[in-house]
Amino acid sequence: MVTAFVFITCEPQRISDIAQEVAELPNVAEVYSVTGDYDIIAVLRVNAYESLDEAVPGGIARIPGVRHTTTVLAFRRYSRRDLEAGFDIGLS
Repeated sequence: MVTAFVFITCEPQRISDIAQEVAELPNVAEVYSVTGDYDIIAVLRVNAYESLDEAVPGGIARIPGVRHTTTVLAFRRYSRRDLEAGFDIGLS
């Protein structure tokens, strides 16, 4: 499973509508409106790296009002449970 974070910049008046449209796309697990340089962050979970082509340039980027996307892939997931169990993430 590949987890990707898609940082989305959009036309200001369309942020809410775009967030709702993104949330309805396949493979989108979560959508957040955020502060800072981006307007929306979408969390995608796909079975194969190649599926991101359909999800981002073929899906999110085609929504009217989306100006720009930046996609970041996750290497590994760390949870509170991992940290409480003494899992070392290299900070000691």
